[in-house]
Amino acid sequence: MTEQTGQDARRPANDGPRAAVRNRAALVAAAREIFAEHGLEAPLSAIARRAGVGQGVLYRHFPDRAAAVAAVLEENVRQIERAAETGAMAFPDVLGVLTWHLIESSAFIGLLHTDRPAGRSDVRAYAVGLSGRVERALRRRLPGGDRLGAGQDLTLAVAMVSAAVTGPTREEREHRALAAWRLLGVEVGRVAPFEG
Repeated sequence: MTEQTGQDARRPANDGPRAAVRNRAALVAAAREIFAEHGLEAPLSAIARRAGVGQGVLYRHFPDRAAAVAAVLEENVRQIERAAETGAMAFPDVLGVLTWHLIESSAFIGLLHTDRPAGRSDVRAYAVGLSGRVERALRRRLPGGDRLGAGQDLTLAVAMVSAAVTGPTREEREHRALAAWRLLGVEVGRVAPFEG
């Protein structure tokens, strides 16, 4: 009979694919937070630290900064689309989910409001494409006869609110976003991520 070393006995079980899914979700959440706090030039090592994983795990999921940015943007849009698809949420609540993502991902807003961000034309083009998906999802849920349904009013309203989402703290960004919706005369539900 062979004796196991103490180190082998303490080694955690390998979760395989489940760990990869968990790690990716943690990395996307950490990237959203780090980019919101420090901008898109924040060190990628800060994302790995915030997610509680090594840099090797980070680079396995996101080989470069553009991949991390794209992952956060994609997850934001997926949550907004899922919120819009559920019949259980009223339109103001869907706008609350959209507003949460605008506030939490404020570092990405600049990509949509500058003509040519240096070195980021590929990311900006990707962000613009995702904006189109958000608009289509919102239009599908827009109540008939809603004043935002005329022409490009919905697109313009979202752009105006996203441009207002500025400030050093989350609270200030939320205050400005809600003030912008209020000035536009648009009711917004609870500002929170989609939980569904």
